[in-house]
Amino acid sequence: MRTLLTLASLFLFSFLSLNAQETTAWRGGTNGIYNETGLLKTWPDNGPEIKWVFEGLGEGHSSPVLALGHIFVSSMIDKDGYIFILDMEGNEVKRYKYGEEYYESFPGSRSTPVISGGWLYIYSGNGVIYAFDAMEGKLRWKRDMLSETDGENIKWGVTETLLVDGDVIYCSPGGKKQNIVALNRLNGETIWESPGVGDASAYCTPVMIEREGRKLLVTMMASHIIGLDASTGKLLWSFEQPNKWSVHANTPNFYDNALICTSGYGHGTVRLNLSDDGSSVEKAWFNSDFDNRIGGVVCLDGYLYASGDKNRGWRCIDAKTGEEKWFNGNLGIGVTIAADGLLYLYSERGELALVEATPEAYKQKGLIKIEHGTAQHWAHPVIENGLLYLRHGNALVAYKVK
Repeated sequence: MRTLLTLASLFLFSFLSLNAQETTAWRGGTNGIYNETGLLKTWPDNGPEIKWVFEGLGEGHSSPVLALGHIFVSSMIDKDGYIFILDMEGNEVKRYKYGEEYYESFPGSRSTPVISGGWLYIYSGNGVIYAFDAMEGKLRWKRDMLSETDGENIKWGVTETLLVDGDVIYCSPGGKKQNIVALNRLNGETIWESPGVGDASAYCTPVMIEREGRKLLVTMMASHIIGLDASTGKLLWSFEQPNKWSVHANTPNFYDNALICTSGYGHGTVRLNLSDDGSSVEKAWFNSDFDNRIGGVVCLDGYLYASGDKNRGWRCIDAKTGEEKWFNGNLGIGVTIAADGLLYLYSERGELALVEATPEAYKQKGLIKIEHGTAQHWAHPVIENGLLYLRHGNALVAYKVK
């Protein structure tokens, strides 16, 4: 019996350890495509059933993240940033403060927490990285990336969600010398600093790409798309991508050995073919109409889906050629995520539409109006275990989409 109990204890410890080592990522780590199946192909007139609603989050535009059997959400109450922990039934388990948040314009938390190895990492709108024990809320370390480097905050506050890869954290203070920085996630110590091309930061969460055994860190800064050697910070290449307000909030999309990089304010989307070793890029096409600003782009079966910004409306374009396949201007512009061959389009007017992911035509399968929550409809929804989690200001709503 003792042997069986020991084996059971070891199994449980191993399970919990593996679970604790999981690392969460912005937009599911897959540019907004969630690995869910068996989802509802159409919605009734009143939309999918609401499982629960949690209200009282405070102010924020960040997304929820699911880990360690709980839901974590960053928020702001009375100028202070908080991490809320909810159970899977939408009940508050705990909240803890991390520091002052950005409150000058469009106030509220911006960055989504990242959880790795049982620790939680949050990048405040004021440029401070905090590392906590995720469940206990015990502060492990913090770094003020703007005061400790030559970087400066940007017009609407730091919005970048941290990229954690193994035991390394990557962030973009945006200075002339300390443009991109890699930190040890366990103690916050600097691993390397890169001058990049000296651009200011641009609200962008970077992406990690592996080419012939080399890891590349790719991100968009104020006027350039840049690729760095992730192990050293060495600049490998840059490509000019300016727009009116130096806002490039969409993570580059890696697809078909190419980078799809999208910027708003009328600038548009470029496809950059990446060399086999990742050391260079070459422009394949540019589409100025496909100009999403902050809502993300998804790529399914060779086609890109997103809304425009200045070029208002939703579009599908061919990822290989940049050719437009369809356009729909009935919804407000907004956020795009996908799962199980379906698009979930969340507009800035508070509409949530279910659309079939096909280049043939815009085929809407359901539409609801978001009634809960406050302020802007900007947060990116998350789908997991048959539920769609939608954060709207002070509310988090869980919809049954399976």
